[in-house]
Amino acid sequence: MNKGVFTRERACVFCGASSGRNKNFQKTSKELGKLLAKEKIDLVYGGGNSGLMGALANSVLTNGGKVIGVIPEFLKKFEACHSGLSELIVTESMHKRKEKMYSLADYFIILPGGIGTIDEFSEIFTWSQLCLHSKACALLNVDGYYDAFLDFLNKAVEENFISMEHFSSLIVCTMPDEVLKKCRDFKSTSAKK
Repeated sequence: MNKGVFTRERACVFCGASSGRNKNFQKTSKELGKLLAKEKIDLVYGGGNSGLMGALANSVLTNGGKVIGVIPEFLKKFEACHSGLSELIVTESMHKRKEKMYSLADYFIILPGGIGTIDEFSEIFTWSQLCLHSKACALLNVDGYYDAFLDFLNKAVEENFISMEHFSSLIVCTMPDEVLKKCRDFKSTSAKK
């Protein structure tokens, strides 16, 4: 992470605007938030106040960390924006939101979530395959939530839709401290940064 003298390290976390049924999803989100604050790593996330998004942001803030929310204008009308963020960035569209989150982040961590979370992960992981960035992409596989998705990715490798080299670049962990360490230690073979 060579961010310069005045810019802190930033982790972008994609996760659900719902909490899901499993209590460990929210517990892990809060643990990750506390760890980010402790390590003085700024959180970049979708700007919402509910579900895992809200639990994560609140945990970072409660523990003295900085949170940057990024939300498209139209979505502000449907979702409750977090009113206590360090910074809220409003974009024109979902695509601009993802571009902004990408540009602010040093690496990406994916907590449990729905189709929106998978969309965000898939795009950022595709960008690494296309050598548009060389930032770590990590799934925090809480209680096996992403096991079926990982089975799909393995099938895509088996059928030659994803290279083994690219698939191997994906970090998969079950604990926040482990995922953070692996993201920070990540070395990519991608050409661009």
